[in-house]
Amino acid sequence: MFHMSTYAVALLGKIMCYAIAALAMDLIWGYTGILSLGHGVFFALGGYVMGMYLMRQIGRDGNYKSELPDFMVFLDWKTLPWHWTFSDSFIATLLLIVLVPGIVAFVFGFFSFRSRIKGVYFSIITQAMTFAAMLLFFRNETGFGGNNGFTDFKRILNIPLATPSMRMTLFVMTGLTLLGFFLFAKWLVGSKFGRVLQAIRDAETRVMFSGYSPLGYKLTIWVISAVMCGVAGALYVPQVGIINPGEMSPANSIEIAIWAAVGGRASLIGPIVGAFIVNGAKSWLTVAYPEFWLYFLGVLFIGVTLFLPNGVVGLVKNLRGGDR
Repeated sequence: MFHMSTYAVALLGKIMCYAIAALAMDLIWGYTGILSLGHGVFFALGGYVMGMYLMRQIGRDGNYKSELPDFMVFLDWKTLPWHWTFSDSFIATLLLIVLVPGIVAFVFGFFSFRSRIKGVYFSIITQAMTFAAMLLFFRNETGFGGNNGFTDFKRILNIPLATPSMRMTLFVMTGLTLLGFFLFAKWLVGSKFGRVLQAIRDAETRVMFSGYSPLGYKLTIWVISAVMCGVAGALYVPQVGIINPGEMSPANSIEIAIWAAVGGRASLIGPIVGAFIVNGAKSWLTVAYPEFWLYFLGVLFIGVTLFLPNGVVGLVKNLRGGDR
């Protein structure tokens, strides 16, 4: 597999999914000035939509030899819940990966932005949203696998997931998706729309006095960012092999913001770099020194906030400027 071990392919594929989420965070925080502490919800929603399809792909190969997912048979369910209706269609799954986080983001964003909630208050509300969603998905009766979530995936499009060729295919698809979103984001922030977003970030009141309505711009970029996270979550699940309510924990959403801050906000490439730095360190520290990982993360975030306000990318730019 291009001289890469199975572990390396899985790790890099996972981190690229995180990089997409960090890039999505940069669009709303770095370029629009909206700090979300709930983007883990959209990441998890995309993951759950893909997970539902993968659970249906198991079919009668599961432990209970039933068309229903194993956990539903264990709970003595007789039929699929209504929200599983299209879970056996790959085309419908692709549409829902975009629509579900997009619609949730639109509804939440519309009422929040129309009420002119912003700053720390908006951040707190988004964190409350992700915590409420996590509690909802923990409940067995909602039909999302409860605490255990979905796992033990076997196939996608009737092709075994565990084969080296499928793992590499998912890895390449994730890389191409990350590149595509990066190019899209670069075009977006360089357009008139992107310039208005940056004006909203710097002086929203002046934007209103200039004849622009911030609501439409903020809502649009909020939905775009949520959809990007949903796609990232959908790519993440078949590579990692599990999705559960833990992906919606407030800590996960905070980590997405940390990736963007460490790499450098409003730089596009910065959050991607930050995702690789933080998660690369996490993969090593959680094995070598698991008890110190959270302390390291806290010190890293505080240090970047105090000494590297523009992140690693900003530091590199400053060093290059000093060499001239």
